[in-house]
Amino acid sequence: MPTDETTAAAAPAELSGHGRTVCVTGAGGFIASWLVKRLLEKGYTVRGTVRNPMDPKNDHLRALDGAAERLVLLRADLLDPDSLAAAFAGCEGVFHAASPVTDDPEKMIEPAIRGTRYVITAAADTAGIRRVVFTSSIGTVYMNPYRDPNKPVDDTCWSDLDYCKRTENWYCYAKTVAEQGAWEEARRRGVDLVVVNPVLVLGPLLQPTVNASTEHVLKYLTGSAKTYVNAAQAYVHVRDVAEAHLRVFETPSAAGRYICAESTLHRADLCRALAKLFPEYPIPTACKDAAAPPVRGYLFSNRRLRDLGIDFVPVRQCLYETVRSLQDKGLLPVLPPAAADDHQPTSP
Repeated sequence: MPTDETTAAAAPAELSGHGRTVCVTGAGGFIASWLVKRLLEKGYTVRGTVRNPMDPKNDHLRALDGAAERLVLLRADLLDPDSLAAAFAGCEGVFHAASPVTDDPEKMIEPAIRGTRYVITAAADTAGIRRVVFTSSIGTVYMNPYRDPNKPVDDTCWSDLDYCKRTENWYCYAKTVAEQGAWEEARRRGVDLVVVNPVLVLGPLLQPTVNASTEHVLKYLTGSAKTYVNAAQAYVHVRDVAEAHLRVFETPSAAGRYICAESTLHRADLCRALAKLFPEYPIPTACKDAAAPPVRGYLFSNRRLRDLGIDFVPVRQCLYETVRSLQDKGLLPVLPPAAADDHQPTSP
């Protein structure tokens, strides 16, 4: 029978990341913070790039378990190839999660497109890097008016760039061009690239501020949105997105694109779910375009990630954890409950 000393000595070696170093770009972001957390839990040493390592907004990363021993925050700029090369030195893998989230073309296009190419180039020029995992977006997949809405959207689908430009959806345009450029550069330079395409990501925040996807829910709780739009959206839990990145990195046979989605809800269903969980908030009950038939959302295929063993968190649980996180961080006032019963969702 092993002694306590031998068990303790063996435990780190059993972790898949023990003795391995990886880099996460944009480490302070919503998804990236959870990815750093998951990597540290698995025993990896993480080099995280941020704009300013001393900025207090990155303190949540330093507070993670294992961060004191195995997390290094480095200053890097996506448009500065030399800073990327310095960050990647000594790593065997890169998770490229850094990206602006905006429809302002001046702030979105150049960092997303050029920055992604620079990441692939720097990875190709850095000895020892075995794989690059790129956090793309569902926006590179579904923005195509010619697609049959009755057919599931899978990893073979691409957004139509002309349609993105006509509708001035510069986020989807930039992410699509960036991902296509990443594949082109990776093939040219011989980089082992795998891509994760998340839908709208919700769940508890590690960072101290509200991010763009969490604002999607917050606006229905604060009263700033008096009605909901006639639209449908797919959702996924941030923990599942982080886990997807880890799985595709650690699975040698992983290749191509992986859509990361749990389920699709019309805004009416989203608001009804929020109202059932948190009836004390002024959640809208009317559609902005009530005369039109409800928009049908796309069905996104998550089969490839399920095949890797990911069991997705149900969207109702995801909504509950998102709101509780906003309350815990003081980003949403806690109101007296509208009813005495416990509104926490139960396991399906």
